[in-house]
Amino acid sequence: MRVGRVSAALVLVGALAVPQAADARQRPPADPGDPRVEAGVAPGAPVPDSRPGEAFADPAVARLQRAADTVQRELGDLTGHIAAAERRVRAAGARLAEARAQRRAAEAAVAAQQREVDAFSRSVFTAMGRADEFRLLVTAANAEELLDGTSMLQRLRAAQDERLAGVLDRQRRAAEAERVALEQERAAAARKAELDRRGADARNRADAVSAELRDPIAEANSAVVAQQRAQRDRNATTAANWRAYLDRLARAGIDPPPAVALRDPARLPAGLRPLPGRDGRPQAGVAQVSAGGKRLLVLPRETVDAVSAAIGALGKPYVPHDGGEGPVAYSCDGLVRSAFTGAGLELPRSAGRQFATGRRVPAADAQPGDLVFAGPARHGVQSVGIVLDRRTMLVADARLAGVVVADLPAGDGLLGVVRPALGPRPAVAVPRRAAGELTWRCGGVELPPRPAGGSAVGSSGAAGAWGGYPNGLIPAAALCPIGVGSHLLRCDAAQAFQAMSRAYAGAFGSPLCLTDSYRTFDAQVDLYRRKPSLAAVPGTSNHGWGLAVDLCGGAESFGTPQYGWLARNAGAFGWVNPGWARPGGGREEPWHWEYAGRA
Repeated sequence: MRVGRVSAALVLVGALAVPQAADARQRPPADPGDPRVEAGVAPGAPVPDSRPGEAFADPAVARLQRAADTVQRELGDLTGHIAAAERRVRAAGARLAEARAQRRAAEAAVAAQQREVDAFSRSVFTAMGRADEFRLLVTAANAEELLDGTSMLQRLRAAQDERLAGVLDRQRRAAEAERVALEQERAAAARKAELDRRGADARNRADAVSAELRDPIAEANSAVVAQQRAQRDRNATTAANWRAYLDRLARAGIDPPPAVALRDPARLPAGLRPLPGRDGRPQAGVAQVSAGGKRLLVLPRETVDAVSAAIGALGKPYVPHDGGEGPVAYSCDGLVRSAFTGAGLELPRSAGRQFATGRRVPAADAQPGDLVFAGPARHGVQSVGIVLDRRTMLVADARLAGVVVADLPAGDGLLGVVRPALGPRPAVAVPRRAAGELTWRCGGVELPPRPAGGSAVGSSGAAGAWGGYPNGLIPAAALCPIGVGSHLLRCDAAQAFQAMSRAYAGAFGSPLCLTDSYRTFDAQVDLYRRKPSLAAVPGTSNHGWGLAVDLCGGAESFGTPQYGWLARNAGAFGWVNPGWARPGGGREEPWHWEYAGRA
């Protein structure tokens, strides 16, 4: 067999046992049938036991998280009530002002009518009961009344009294309306004051929770730093092992055949032998060959190309949303789809569909390039990884925020294994999340969105939740710098921002100006205290997910060339000025941009 174009791994041939929970971190024993087997693809030493999210599993921290959640919900509820109370105060004030204006107008009418009565009385007294010629003409009903001044005077007095009574009644009604409006305004103001007091108390409690969380957050950050350092070493060792296997494969002159050539163990290409499974029967989709006295696993060309591509993605950032197929960042199912579809074995988009349509093999027979699906079943199909050897897989992991080498799932966390090289099959039922269970994706919890009501404008709820970390409590080591000061974002958002900033600099001669990016829970509490009408409720802002920025340098104003450029071009980099922040959107903030991911 000749040396070919493909990259391949030299892995041990023999049954690859999936470790159980009790011995998941022990090195598997050598194949008793051949003492000269090779080491696996991944390094033998596992990463430390701690994982980033476990720093938040401490009971005291869990208590603080529950307190923070309670405060967040209270503040969210109060924000809506305070806004409504402010509207009621303004409306009551407007009604009071109108009632006062009506009362003043009524008093002016009373005064005017009283002056007219007084003037009439003076004229009657001055004329000694004789009416002047004009009043006689305009008030007399007939000739007799024209000659009878007494009747005319009585009519005039009655008319004056009627008009005076009317304006006095108007004055009384206006005064009563003013009194009612004043009571309503005072009641609305008292309600607003009470809500403000409760809001201040809640903000004080948020301050206290935030202060108590600082040390655990720092500890979690240190744990993540150590974890990432160990993970980088593990990734690097795996990549080196892979290159070593490629060298051995090349020296053996092996050119892996296409997948279709290995699907029937009875009709393998010349020089290849079937690879028995744990039950002794030959496996489909793989083969073996002897080289230099050692057995080498032969995988289909498409499989080794896919695994090679996935190895090349090690260290790339994790992205939680569907369609995370690189090349900047990956989700777990996006990584698998990208690697295998690019190699010629097209796979569905979601992990659930990949499991449903994949041809399954026994977990004990898992080979490099097979897909392993993680549960447990009550969570549904929540993650998928690419098998490297009997202990490890390659996966885009939410908790480690990147493409990493990780331990295979074990126990009830292992749902099953499929072999893409065998081609698809009609979809079958797969486990689905049970009612009431948390939603998991790629190893991290996806929080349910918060209801829109009660949140300040600018809050995006939990739509951006990722990695299992609470909003604003993401360790800095799980985020990425964007090259501007100490600003951090989720890694895929950071890379997209940097690309957008370079394009922006090409148009304006300088990169994007930035005032805010990832915002800790502590910073959210402080901002809400200072600007409660503008800031999102602490724990709900997209800044707290590392998915929002506030810009400056001209981009902070509508109608500028800088804003116009962003409006036309930012979407190509996955960034948007959300609808509520645009002109007429309810709370205009041209400076606020959020990462929504590339379409």
